[in-house]
Order: sequence, then C-alpha cells, then structure tokens
Amino acid sequence: MSARTIYAVLEDTARRFGHLPALHQPIGNGSYKSWTWNEYRDQVREIACGLRRLGIAKGDTVALFAETRAEFYLADIGTMTAGAVAAALYTSYPFPDQMRNLRTSDARLIFAEDAASMRRLLEAAGSEGLPLRWVLLTGEPGAGEDALTLDGLRDEGRRALLEDAEFFERMCAEIDPGDPAILYLTSGATGEPKMGLTSHGALVSNIDMGPQAFPLSPDDSTVAFLPSAHIAQRVVVELLPVREGAVVWFSEGLSKMASEFRKVRPTFFLAPPRVWERIYGSVTTEVKKRNAVAKRIFYTALGLGFEVSRRRQQNQDAPLWMKRALALADRMVFAKIRARLGGRLKVAASGAAPLGRELADFYAAIGMPLSEGYGLTEGGVAALNPIGRAKPGSIGKALPGVEFRLADDGELLIKSPCLFLGYYKDPEATAAVLKDGWLYTGDIAEIDNEGYVFITGRKKELIVSPNGKKIYPSRIEALFKAEPLISQVLLIGDRLPYLTALFTLNPAGAEALEGMKEWNGRDGAEVAKAPPVVQTVQKAVSRANKQLADFEQIRKFRILEREFSIDTGELTPTMKVRRGRVLENFRATISEMYMGKEESR
Repeated sequence: MSARTIYAVLEDTARRFGHLPALHQPIGNGSYKSWTWNEYRDQVREIACGLRRLGIAKGDTVALFAETRAEFYLADIGTMTAGAVAAALYTSYPFPDQMRNLRTSDARLIFAEDAASMRRLLEAAGSEGLPLRWVLLTGEPGAGEDALTLDGLRDEGRRALLEDAEFFERMCAEIDPGDPAILYLTSGATGEPKMGLTSHGALVSNIDMGPQAFPLSPDDSTVAFLPSAHIAQRVVVELLPVREGAVVWFSEGLSKMASEFRKVRPTFFLAPPRVWERIYGSVTTEVKKRNAVAKRIFYTALGLGFEVSRRRQQNQDAPLWMKRALALADRMVFAKIRARLGGRLKVAASGAAPLGRELADFYAAIGMPLSEGYGLTEGGVAALNPIGRAKPGSIGKALPGVEFRLADDGELLIKSPCLFLGYYKDPEATAAVLKDGWLYTGDIAEIDNEGYVFITGRKKELIVSPNGKKIYPSRIEALFKAEPLISQVLLIGDRLPYLTALFTLNPAGAEALEGMKEWNGRDGAEVAKAPPVVQTVQKAVSRANKQLADFEQIRKFRILEREFSIDTGELTPTMKVRRGRVLENFRATISEMYMGKEESR
C-alpha cells in the first residue's frame, strides 16, 4: 500500500504543474470557470481547515449530494484532506433511499449542490429531521436556512490558518495512509447496496498504476459526466488526473455532450457500455436512412476494418492493398464517426459493466478501440486492456501489483494493495468477501495463456436449467448489444422449464425500420407490438439462438413498452440492470411466458 495520502498527491502535482489548468466548470452560455493546480490545492487546503474549524474530526463521515462538478472535486478531496471520510450519494436514487444511506453513514456534515437540493433532502427526512451541518457547493441559502456556502467554509479555513500558522501541517500529520478516505455506496446490481470503506493508501496505490496502464499528461483532457459516487468516476476521472496532471472539463449533461466533445476535443474518455451502445446505435440507424451507395460504402469500409483489426489481434500483418483501402475508408467514413467525439481520442475506455464482443469489434474496426477495464468498489480498478493490444470481449490484464486467480468454481479472486477495508458496520459481509488476503469478487471468469481475463457471468445471476446445466445470462445478453433496435435485454429461467427474455427498444432504431411509418409517434405499447418491431426482434433472437447450445436458447420473449429506468429501481446509477427489481416489476409479463406451449426459435 502507498505511503502517501490523497492530499500529498495533489500537492506534488501542484508543485509540478502549478499554473497549468486543472478543472473547467461550465457556468452557462458556453463559458467556463477554471482552476489551476495551485488554486485546486489552495482551495482544498482551505476547505479541509474549515471543516476542522466547524468541529469535523478525523474519522467523521461527511456526505456529498451533488452532480459531478468542479466544486464536488474540491469538497471531496478537502474532506479527505481533513482526515474525514467522504461519502458521495447517488443523486438519482429515490429520496427514501437517500435518507437510509445518510443515516446509516452517520454523516455529521453534508455538502449539497444547492439550496434546492438541501430542501429536498430535508423534506424527505420528515419529522425525524437531519441533525447535521450543511454546506452549499453553489448558490446561497434562503432566508432562515442554516447553511454555509462553500466560500463561507473556505473563509473559516483561512481564519484557522491566520490564527495558527501550523494548523494545516498539524492536521496532515494526524492522517495515516491506512486511514479511511472514502465510504463508497455500492450500486446494488445484485442485491441491496452496501457501504465500503477504502483507505488513502489503497486509492493512491491504485492511481500510482496509472502511468503504466493509462499514461496521461497536462496535454490530455477528458469530459466528466459519470456519477461521482461510483468508483470508476472517482478513481479514473477524479483522482487519476490529480496523479498525472490531466485536465478535467465537466459536462452540463448528456444533452449537451455532443457539442462539448466538439469544443473540448478530449484525448481520453471513460463511459459505461450503455453510452458506447447508444453511439453505435445512432451511427447504424443513420446509415439505414442513407441511399444504397452510401450503405455499400459504409459496410465495405466496416468489413475492411473488421479484417484488419482481426489480423492485428492475431499479430498478423495486413497486405499493402488492404492497408491502402482501409486508409481511404478511414478518411471517407471512420474519421467522420470519430469526429463526433472530438477526433483526438487516444484512450476510449469502457467500464462499470461488461461490454459486448460485437460492440468491441465495431469500435476496433473504426479505428477507436475501446479499452475495456474492470474494477469494483471492494477492489479498486484491477484490470485494463493494454492500450493498442486490446482483446475484444476481455477485461484486459491485471494492473501492475494486482494478482488474479480462479477459485475451483471459476470465481475470480483478487489480491492487491487496492483492496477495501471492509463494509461499514458489517463485519459478517466483509468476512464473506475478504478471505486470507483475497477478495472474492462474485464474478465467474476465464484467464487465457496471455493473462487476459474474460468475465463469463455473476455467481448471483447464475441460471440453472432443468437438466442442471449452468447458464450465465450476461454472456447470452451480450449477443444483443450490437442490435440497433434493442436497448436492453434481461434473460430469465432459473429453475424454470426453459429460457425467456424481456427486451426494451431503442426508439430511434424502431423509427428507422422499414414499414414503421404508420406506427411512428404512437405510444410505447403500440410500437412494441408493431409487426416490423416484433419481426426484427424475432430475427435477432433466432440469430442468437444459432450461436447457443439447445439448453441456452431463448424459447419465448416479450417486448416491453418502456425501457428499464433508475426511477423504478430497475437500473443502478451506472446503468446496470438490477435483475431482482425487474423480475418483481414485470412479474405478470414473465408469468405469461411460462403459460402455453408456443416457443420462439
């Protein structure tokens, strides 16, 4: 484990890159407020001293309830610098869940994005109230509201430093790398969310792996949009830039991201598979609307890209004519697709959920290979496909200092300096996943002779067929990730006579189908029953079934009138499907598929 704290990393980066830009926060009308590394360091120091002056002690929990923005970064690292534990909440969770998490975390102070956010939390708290201090990251409190602004907290910190010149150094001396820094709320994709404690040393050890696996510099930049409560955002897009001096531009939201990419032209970008699926879906939907010549050019180019990518993965050289043809295809087709993401991406990374093989092949073919990685709250970021040597379908190789092994049942085990301290106030759950220095991930995996790891399923999602065969849903569901019409799929069938599936639709993909004109503009229930939609999904199921063993094949399916959502509890904030909630919400629909004898082949 590293002997440094998070603040020590920030201080070192400020010393190296002081007056260079670090953060850019949109403030409307295309303008940004910016911070240099020196300003970043100084404001973190003031926030940390302000928290101590307010009575926040080493080991106290400080909650953060805000979207990902520059002020979140300042408050987050300021909290850790004070020796307190930063507990970011998923803003998309229902408010009853927020209350439960706030109370369970024992938070003594909360950073809220603005006064409106504070009021919503107080309203949800009801008669019990929330007996803690409030600091607003933006804006001012209303009349009679007891809250400090972030500037007011920094004023408190400056006063502490004026009164005692050694205040900050004495505070830093109290903090050990083994002390907890972050209290993560796990996404709850396979059960109820838990809270995991991670130390300064584990976090720093993780980002110290960056220069070898994910090399960045002050010339690099990214667009931040993922929820900061998630480990992928926290480690890769918040803390890793601190380690390597890269610039972070914050997004105003998905609706603005296309223009932000053109403005920022990022060199690295991390997104979950759902974002890469949507980009792929929009491209293929547009192609379907083009004339026959344009379609032929696109698919010929794509075929060339696939073949050159396949040869590259097998360490084979492509013939000269193929390279020249691909160079022409790149100028005519692929460069225009990459331009949507700014045209400068050196590292396009996928994380937070498994990426389908076909999707990975597509991005490799267009000259923008996705580096799929793997991490989890309990073990940090543990694997990444080496830049330029990715194997589509794998999560890559163990990062430096990380060791993998497989249990007898195929479960992936991890040993590394990045392992968490344990679940907050839950020693039994901790003991169930940490055994003899190894983290039991719950993921079933295979490791090839070059050390690349392939996740084949989750132990908790295992489906057992009537004849006792084991089926891992994620492997089968991944076969549909490159279908433009299909947005989401959930496989069903544990201890049931046969496999069934629920599908949700991509509206743009539905509109682009031939013969859909009379259904366009109708509600979701009618679109889901439209013959062109049903026939297209049926063909996708048939294609998938041809790649599967008989006991793995989908016998029946239903097309839902809406997508799974966070509001209904069916998705985590990082867009992973919560199977249990989907099964509960669509119980009647699922029951119908196990009545009668018709089957889909």
